[in-house]
Amino acid sequence: MASLTSHHLLPPFATDVKTAPLVSVSLAKLEAGDSDTSNAFFKACRELGFFYLDMLGSELGEKIVSEAEQLNAFQKEFFKMPYDVKDEYGRPHLHPFYAYRYNDLDVKDKNGVAIRAESYNLRKDDILGQCERLACPPIILEKQELFNNYVVHCRAAVDCLLEHLNRHLELPAGTLANLHRISERSGDHVRLVQAPPSEYNEARAQRAEHTDFGSITVLFNWLGGLQIRVPDTTDWVYVRPIPGSCVVNLGDAMVKFTAGLLRSNIHRVVPPPGEQAGESRNSLVFFSRPEDAVVLKRLEGGLIDAQPVEENVETPMTAHEWIMAKGTGQLPGVYTKKGFEWKENDARLKNAPALLNGMPRAVASVA
Repeated sequence: MASLTSHHLLPPFATDVKTAPLVSVSLAKLEAGDSDTSNAFFKACRELGFFYLDMLGSELGEKIVSEAEQLNAFQKEFFKMPYDVKDEYGRPHLHPFYAYRYNDLDVKDKNGVAIRAESYNLRKDDILGQCERLACPPIILEKQELFNNYVVHCRAAVDCLLEHLNRHLELPAGTLANLHRISERSGDHVRLVQAPPSEYNEARAQRAEHTDFGSITVLFNWLGGLQIRVPDTTDWVYVRPIPGSCVVNLGDAMVKFTAGLLRSNIHRVVPPPGEQAGESRNSLVFFSRPEDAVVLKRLEGGLIDAQPVEENVETPMTAHEWIMAKGTGQLPGVYTKKGFEWKENDARLKNAPALLNGMPRAVASVA
């Protein structure tokens, strides 16, 4: 295990915090078509929307783990670059959503400069050469082969999950796969993330609460800090990083496609607990989303046809429109099968009404 991952080089995860009841699903067994594993996977997608995907024992999975470790080492070097250099490749001037992004924290370095929480979004279509590429730092291009392999391999794992979901939902063969073709333009992207050590701040934690706005998210964490909200409660629990496994969760698109049969759970990231609190927190995310032109609406067939029909019909939006609206803060709140759950006192609400005409809403019960 130590040869595969770098978790053992970091302080141990805290033992005195409540952790999320994520089940572990073996990718190798899913690839082999094991029915018990597939059933456990589908149950997790319906009840929590989060699970561990155990990569060990799968040739594909172990490639992904190795590539994730390489990208984690790379991102630490990337984020060492001066702020002004990274700013050249940032938003909003380069792109309103993709590229370099940051938030200033209420902490300053020895020179009095605000320390940043940073991320960098690289589009799948840029990496695979399927569009005119956004300008990016030369060191990104130097890792082109690694990024290419990581995208292709993550998508292969996602395709395996989609196939199992398709079968359990009793949809016509290829229904979900045909909404997520890797060769078509989509919002799939790799995200590099770094957050420096900081004090827990409740207001910041509340602002970070969200549901993912794609289909399936593949997340590698080396430190704690990810929290999920226990369904139908206001309780937040930590997700423990597991060497050799990634954390997978479903996003809004799967809720929309299945009329709420599948779950996109509310989650957030806070400073790591315990001994890990003094470490900078890096994570690596692969977001898989429907093709840009796909309209996010209820699918027909199988188990979905048995789901209740909502009285309030949402304004139709394509996957691209949904991603850009949520990704740039025009659709605040979190999306669940109840519709949008508004966060009280969210200043962004004043900008949202035009986009939200006809969308069902409920006030979020988040402390």
